[in-house]
Amino acid sequence: MRIAYSVETVRAAERELMARLPQGALMQRAAAGLAAACADLLGRVYGSRVALLVGSGDNGGDALYAGARLARRGAGVTAVLLNPDRAHGGGLAALRAAGGRVATVGGGAAGAGAAGGGGAAASGGAAASGGPMAGRGPATAGGAATAGGAATAGGAAAGSGRMAAGGTAAGSAAAAGGAAPSGGQAAGGGQAAGGVASGSAAADRGLTDGGSEANGDAEAAVARADLVIDGIVGIGGKGGLRPDAERLVRAVRGILVAVDLPSGVDADTGEVRGSAVRADATITFGTYKPGLLIDPAHTHAGALRLIDIGLDAHLPADPDLEALQHEDVAALLPRPSAESDKYRRGVVGVVAGSARYPGAAVLAVSGALRGGAGAVRYVGPAADTVIARFPETLVHSGPPAKAGRVQSWVVGPGLGDGAAAKHSLEDVLASDVPVLVDADGLHLLPAGSDLRKREAATVLTPHAGEAAALLGVSREEVEAGRLAAVRALAERYGATVLLKGSTTLVAAEHQPVRVNPTGVGWLATAGSGDVLSGLIGSLLATGLPARDAASTGAYLHGLAARRTTAPHGAPIAAYDVSTALTDTWRDVLA
Repeated sequence: MRIAYSVETVRAAERELMARLPQGALMQRAAAGLAAACADLLGRVYGSRVALLVGSGDNGGDALYAGARLARRGAGVTAVLLNPDRAHGGGLAALRAAGGRVATVGGGAAGAGAAGGGGAAASGGAAASGGPMAGRGPATAGGAATAGGAATAGGAAAGSGRMAAGGTAAGSAAAAGGAAPSGGQAAGGGQAAGGVASGSAAADRGLTDGGSEANGDAEAAVARADLVIDGIVGIGGKGGLRPDAERLVRAVRGILVAVDLPSGVDADTGEVRGSAVRADATITFGTYKPGLLIDPAHTHAGALRLIDIGLDAHLPADPDLEALQHEDVAALLPRPSAESDKYRRGVVGVVAGSARYPGAAVLAVSGALRGGAGAVRYVGPAADTVIARFPETLVHSGPPAKAGRVQSWVVGPGLGDGAAAKHSLEDVLASDVPVLVDADGLHLLPAGSDLRKREAATVLTPHAGEAAALLGVSREEVEAGRLAAVRALAERYGATVLLKGSTTLVAAEHQPVRVNPTGVGWLATAGSGDVLSGLIGSLLATGLPARDAASTGAYLHGLAARRTTAPHGAPIAAYDVSTALTDTWRDVLA
């Protein structure tokens, strides 16, 4: 399982670890891993050209020390200092000693918004009016180290634009030193899918306009570099890039590697408030940060590689975010025993479809039939249509309470908004078995419903628009802050909530949020959510707890879509996804 921790938790773990290590050892570990990853991306270090975008925090120090290592291996390294007076002194000295060059940009601060964690540390290591200094390395004479990026002059970040879509370059170098698997998601060993760009193909980074001109030598060094390391701001940074940083990032033509996370994204939430780096690869240290796994920040991270710096023993048992992998899902999938019959395996009831939307019933049933339950019981007006496609389905005209025994219910897809639909929802919610509510069922759910009063679990599966209606906010607010939205829904309604979208999230009260690492953009097609609802409902009927059923269903659903659209990507229909579920299940168990 891939796990992520908040900035506050990471910093606490770093402080504990640094207390046990020689001064500066933790930063050296991070720099060594960063340099090794960059060498893998370059292929040939000797004679290559590397540029470092250096801010005032620990990430700038990591970049400088990594640059020194690359310089000692024969690379031509130029450090571009965005805030020369506050560059990491030890890292800067190491780079110069290794033969690296230094260029500066203007004289003011540049970076991302207000950086987090204390104040700037003075020469000699004492923190200035912000408490003890935190971070991977103490300040050294000649330069101040900060707690993950101290606040720079000017306070809030200037500029509010975003990098233009399509800023990630195409190519083949992968972050972990080899070709990455297809599908755009991070792979189990920390290497993300899709590879990263090399050479001049990364030219179009499209930063928003505005800001002063960068120093000509600095901009030229960035433009001609084969690889550029983004050490502008650390994990505590807030807000978008400032103008000087924007202009330099726009000049990048080679591989762009982010230190710990792309500058300008929020490490805790995945939000992007303003312009931000779109990296081809992100080398992160100790543990993943939530923002690396959640859109929109996830799309800025590129290929991911995790460097072990010894934090595991100092991190709490429960992370802030989890992402299931193949082995986790395989362990959760239900398996019938020799004595199982269809009723012991579970019966899932599906209340879906209407005269206007009979297809929703068919699609929900198609997902339910391939979700592990022993039988599917359909209740609603589309019985003839369902039986024509799936003759094994048990059908009943309703109401649900009289349809027969089930171990779970799915209610809502294509149900409509009439009196019969409302009665069906009320009937299902009054049952003592787990219930999944989707689509029209969410629209019919009474405002402020406290589903904790139910005897069994409830799963809500909204997309961003439905989530916005349930929370009484705009769709844009939900999409910009997906993690906050899914947590708020779980807390407000007392349910397990699966928030669909480019990053599907599953939240339940008092448990880590789960992020689904599978799926492709082609899943954004009519009816795919109906298939997902049936699939999760079937998993609920087998006895899986709500959070496990939702996250396992999302994982299989995304993998099925990948299988259907592979290898190069092509349009798919919702029914194609359901038919691929059996082979997908087999792949996970292989």
